[in-house]
Amino acid sequence: MTLGRKIVDREPRRRPVLRILLILIVVICTGAVIAVAGAGLWMKHAMRASLPQLDGQTRLRGLSAAVTIRRDKHGVPHIDAANLDDLFMAQGYITAQDRLWQMDMARRMSAGEAAEILGSKLVEHDRVQRVLGIRANAERLTATLSSWDRRYFEDYARGVNAYIADSEGHLPAEFRLLHYEPKAWRPVDSMLVVMAMVQMLDQRWDTKIERETITAKLGPTLADTLYPTGSWRDHPPTQSVPDLTAPQQMIPDVPLDESQTKLEDLQHLHDLLHGGRDACDRCTAGSNEWVISGAHTASGKPLLSNDMHLGHQIPNIWYESDLASGGFHVAGVTVPGIPYIIAGHNNHIAWGFTALYGDVQDLFVEQLNGQDEYKAADGWHAVEHSQETIHVRGGKDVVIEVGRTGHGPIVTSLLRGEKRTISLAWSANDARSTGIPLFNLDGASNWEQFRNALSHWWGPTQNVVYSDDQGHIGYQAVGNIPNRVYGLAPVPITDANHEWQGFVPFEQLPSTLDPASGVIATANARITPDGYPVPLSGQWADPYRNERIWKWLAGKEKLTPADMLTLQTDVYSTVDQELAQRFAYAIDHAKHPGLQLRQAADLLRSWDGVVGVDSPAATIVDAAKEAFWQMVLKPKLGDDWQLYHWAESEFAREQIIINAPTQWLPAGEPTWDDFLADMVKQGLSNEHAPLDLNHWRYGTEHPVEVAHPIYGLLPWFKHWTGTGVLPQAGDKTTVKQSGRSFGPSQRFTMDWSNVDGSTENIVMGESGDPLSDYYRDQWPYWYAGKTFALPFTNDAVAAQTTHTLRLIP
Repeated sequence: MTLGRKIVDREPRRRPVLRILLILIVVICTGAVIAVAGAGLWMKHAMRASLPQLDGQTRLRGLSAAVTIRRDKHGVPHIDAANLDDLFMAQGYITAQDRLWQMDMARRMSAGEAAEILGSKLVEHDRVQRVLGIRANAERLTATLSSWDRRYFEDYARGVNAYIADSEGHLPAEFRLLHYEPKAWRPVDSMLVVMAMVQMLDQRWDTKIERETITAKLGPTLADTLYPTGSWRDHPPTQSVPDLTAPQQMIPDVPLDESQTKLEDLQHLHDLLHGGRDACDRCTAGSNEWVISGAHTASGKPLLSNDMHLGHQIPNIWYESDLASGGFHVAGVTVPGIPYIIAGHNNHIAWGFTALYGDVQDLFVEQLNGQDEYKAADGWHAVEHSQETIHVRGGKDVVIEVGRTGHGPIVTSLLRGEKRTISLAWSANDARSTGIPLFNLDGASNWEQFRNALSHWWGPTQNVVYSDDQGHIGYQAVGNIPNRVYGLAPVPITDANHEWQGFVPFEQLPSTLDPASGVIATANARITPDGYPVPLSGQWADPYRNERIWKWLAGKEKLTPADMLTLQTDVYSTVDQELAQRFAYAIDHAKHPGLQLRQAADLLRSWDGVVGVDSPAATIVDAAKEAFWQMVLKPKLGDDWQLYHWAESEFAREQIIINAPTQWLPAGEPTWDDFLADMVKQGLSNEHAPLDLNHWRYGTEHPVEVAHPIYGLLPWFKHWTGTGVLPQAGDKTTVKQSGRSFGPSQRFTMDWSNVDGSTENIVMGESGDPLSDYYRDQWPYWYAGKTFALPFTNDAVAAQTTHTLRLIP
């Protein structure tokens, strides 16, 4: 009885404790919900408070006269100023209205100062930029600006700084979320953004280290098949008949020893230099462009189209603008932080860009003595040393030692485990690379002035197509490409024969005006014609987009701007259809293929080659291709197979599969048919294909997603500040090159029969503020493969004006 009474007595005392715990849990959960909701409301308030003034008037000190900014229905600013100084000051002010945080992060990322704001995860990125000396080179380039460019860069900076001052207390929400304020903008910051673009499009020196490792294991003959330089599918823009050969380059046999860089180090470096692999592994930053004479158009006037393929981001990499002052009038896209227009048109000419892939970087293995000196052609010289301090938010400063030889910065510290002293020679760092010719390009009115401006273009190396209001079309290759008497060096250089002998003269770079065919096109594939005496690149992009563009345009007449958009969004793949037929044949002739493989063969043999969102066959081909390199390379290279990166790897794979060389057939596979069948089977397994392949959808397996780098990390904001995950068509070999966060970054078509009908759209929108009407208003057009006109003349702009802001002195 006593024990029972004790048990009974304890029951009432337990219940209040449980109730208190439950109450505490409810209070904590409620508090958390309220806190998160409060934070969300605060963020939205910060976004709303930072929305820029679009109407009325505001004072901009430093102007000499009023400037009018009319925004069209997509928020594109059409800036009209009385003089050029006021024009570029207004451009800086208006661009900062929409993209200030993007501009600030762009200069920080380029200079290697991101960890100061974003913390320790950015230290390695900053280390790379500091070792490469990006800020020092930007300062050098700024000092070489012409007097007028220096003046306009300063005007632009004053406009940016005026907006920063006006925004005190209501800076863009990203600044408030990260608890910092931007420093004053300077001309060197604009040049840092230029250098970021040069790095994005011309930086490939890491592939020379990777190639050295792979060549040492395979030997030069076998490795050579992995690294084609051009192909029989190429159609250089200055050559009327396609090349039918597949030129190959001899590679020196390079010994590998234990002191050289290891797999994980090279993979890490590759990701640092190329932004990781999330956007699209093996996608190549590049573009499409073509120009057609009036002889082939419905209007009798030229058509010029350009879509530049880069990683998707929010805000967009491009910013659309229309700049007018007196006789100077130019419209198109620029990169926030850089004054002028980079690609677009003026009253008389239009132009577009694709990456040329010029080889502008070499690695030199330096010979050192015991006195910290390196050997040069004229004797021994002391290695230059300096210290760089990386400020780290929430952590200790990181101090790094940077060395430099006559070739350039010593990059050994970026190659963990590397014992050799390796320096990087880069044309961007050369004293002969000076200034920036965009102002002269924007103001050119004919072919001669266009070429004169481009003759001062040092980088990034580019293909530039041209059209004008007089009916001419043309093409010019540009950039400072080293003149190498003994040819290109695909691996680090250990001899004196490969020293640079200046740059290839501008007049020797490929160029053409009004070709008889009336068509010019480039898409990053080989642009040197047969017999061209000077090597410009050892690594062109895959030929398939370029080949498709030429074939699609061939024989067509009465072409219209609508046809240009059709080609820009084309998702037919010649090589994928070819491989589908080969895979089907292999399965038919393999020993004992299962039911799923036989279904795959049936889908493949009847496929039309269109990489559409609903295509099972396209999904099967892609899965098989993804399995190929590991199955072929790993038996010979081990885990080092992952070091294989090459812009023409799709063509290398095609040639191995079609030609079926014995030396590449993996051990244990009786025939190539058996291997290819196993490869398809492995691909299906790797990608978790459904049992019934008819239900497999390409677009679901290969979606597109564009997310804000900050808001995309916040669960309550990610879904409405980004696109979400959506199915998309196209792959690496289609004209519309596609990756999860990679693809056409803009689409432009210039129609000289109707200037105001010329079209330009970017991926998301002009604004970086999610609450702006212009944050993602262009996304539905981009995603649906549609576009819209960018008004140019005064009447057309007036008809589309939705906001008018006057900046007054």
